[in-house]
Amino acid sequence: MKKLTIFNWKMNPSSLREARTLAELTQNYAEKTKSNMELVIAAPFVYLENLKPKTKNSKLKIGAQNVFWENQGVYTGEVSPLMLKNMGVEYVIIGHSERRKHLGETDEMINKKVSAALKTGLKTVLCVGEDLKIRKRGPKAVKSFVKNQLKKDLKGIGNWKFKIENLVIAYEPVWAIGTGRACPPKDALEMIKFIKKLLTTNRKLQTTKVLYGGSVDSKNIEDFLQYKEIDGALVGGASLKPKEIKEIIKSL
Repeated sequence: MKKLTIFNWKMNPSSLREARTLAELTQNYAEKTKSNMELVIAAPFVYLENLKPKTKNSKLKIGAQNVFWENQGVYTGEVSPLMLKNMGVEYVIIGHSERRKHLGETDEMINKKVSAALKTGLKTVLCVGEDLKIRKRGPKAVKSFVKNQLKKDLKGIGNWKFKIENLVIAYEPVWAIGTGRACPPKDALEMIKFIKKLLTTNRKLQTTKVLYGGSVDSKNIEDFLQYKEIDGALVGGASLKPKEIKEIIKSL
């Protein structure tokens, strides 16, 4: 199975010129590697149209960082799954902890977004993970929390029509994001095994990829991806630094 690595630019960079330079740099490094991998840049909406790879066979794919749950309507400022699909965007991140925290996204909203994105044919990356408060309560509390998130975010999935391979889960312990303090690889492995076990209760989801995200960089990415159960990584800040990009792709 191909390892999937997603570079989440978040609200960066500040100009199209910088975005193009960063994307071209990433694509050049990706094309040079012989690794059997899939690499995605999740860029701000305003850059997506301008960053699409020129060849269909490019190792670099383009993704969005969010989406709304309706395909059209009176929803000022929102972007629909159909708009992304028609633009040639392949991936979308849904439920990132920063949107849950800063923009008040609930599991109910995320559930509607996941459903709409999958039904439209987008490869959907659902983010789940605990904050420091939950983590301090111990492994049982962490597993219970993540299980509850998955249950709510994937509610009704049995009735959705979508390609099985289009759903990806990203385990991102909130306390590790942007802190420079990654989750110990063995702890991440334990949680990803737990998530996969939960998913196997649904025949549709037995081959679902599960990624790790949370302060991933060139120094620790191999520590996570050495495990066959960890199907890839969701990379934040390091995906904006040319030196880091080169080393991360090299390590893949």
